[in-house]
Amino acid sequence: MAGATAAFAAQIVPSLAAETALDQLMQTQQHQEWHEKFDDGAVTPVDELKSDHPLLSPDTALNIESAIPSMQDIVARGGWPRVDDRTRLKIGSRLASVTQLRQRLTISGDLPPQQVGFSEIFDSYVEAAVRRFQVRHGMLATGVVEKPLFDIMNVTAETRLQQLETNLIRVRSMSGFLGERFVFVNIPAAEMEVVEGGRVVQRHNAVVGQITRQTPILSSKINEVIFYPYWHVPVSIIRKDLIPHMQKDPNYLADEHIRIFDNKGREIDPTTINWESDDAAKFAFRQDPGEINAMATIKINFPNQYDVYMHDTPFRNLFGDNQRFHSSGCMRIQNVRDVVIWLLRDTPNWNEQQVDAAIAAGNNNEVHLKTPVPVYTNYITAWATHEGVIHFRDDIYGRDGIGELAQLANVMDE
Repeated sequence: MAGATAAFAAQIVPSLAAETALDQLMQTQQHQEWHEKFDDGAVTPVDELKSDHPLLSPDTALNIESAIPSMQDIVARGGWPRVDDRTRLKIGSRLASVTQLRQRLTISGDLPPQQVGFSEIFDSYVEAAVRRFQVRHGMLATGVVEKPLFDIMNVTAETRLQQLETNLIRVRSMSGFLGERFVFVNIPAAEMEVVEGGRVVQRHNAVVGQITRQTPILSSKINEVIFYPYWHVPVSIIRKDLIPHMQKDPNYLADEHIRIFDNKGREIDPTTINWESDDAAKFAFRQDPGEINAMATIKINFPNQYDVYMHDTPFRNLFGDNQRFHSSGCMRIQNVRDVVIWLLRDTPNWNEQQVDAAIAAGNNNEVHLKTPVPVYTNYITAWATHEGVIHFRDDIYGRDGIGELAQLANVMDE
């Protein structure tokens, strides 16, 4: 391992070759450095990586192909060292594990070789490298190393190589012409791309399906936007959620503004139902429009066999989580208003002002798109950009077929 570290201390892997481009794509945020200010001014704090190159494109497949030899070389040289995960690390920490961290970040291309050193001090150079690593792995760029970041850092280079090879096949299968305008949700990244003219014009965090209620892979066309929608509760949620809630709290449906209807459209009194049985699943449950509604202000429809859709949410705090796998399969979209304005752009009488007016009015309103827009969901856990930066995401649904990643996903879900 020492030989591999020494060899890589003199090399720059592709992601470092693009260090300037990466820095330009990262949004700066203010922070207070450790009081001794080691290497003061050396850090460019980062929040998120943005790119206008779509993930689903022939370029991405080529980028992955170019990244694989670099990862193969890292594997051939012994990979990267394991970082001792017993102590939380942050700027100012002085521990032997910081030396391991420096070596780990240099080999993966996050810390410039000239800054690796063998110091046990977590200085601002190391903090900047940690932030870059976090961005490449879809995490909030805190610059602090703790669980689960230790677990992600200690995934072996061999596993990361297998992940790239597996995802190259997926990206190739989706590299054809997908439309002049389209929407793509990458499930393991919990992120949406809005694409037009071969460029990403909007990028949004999403909340997607939890492990037991997975968001499906699909292709369809968005054909309808509904302002202040009714929520028609799926039978699966009636059984898994509503019945248990009513068993604990008989006022739950009233508090959530959920009504029950029979097959003739007549409203049913909840007190007439035996909640200790499965009888409730025979009826239709509908939540009234409003901010308390599970879809909040907006629902985006597209035909599909899974009965999933995109929507707003009253729980917007979830968009700031590292792990955004909380839904029952549908996709909650951050800043969904911007997506709707883009979707309805070519639909008569639906400009930005009219969208805002519909949101302010608070009325149930169904709008059909003049021209349906293609929508795709897929499962991409590893890719590379045209700058040569390699990204990885957790294999949250265990579809990569790699044992170490499946174990990691189980840890993340705890």
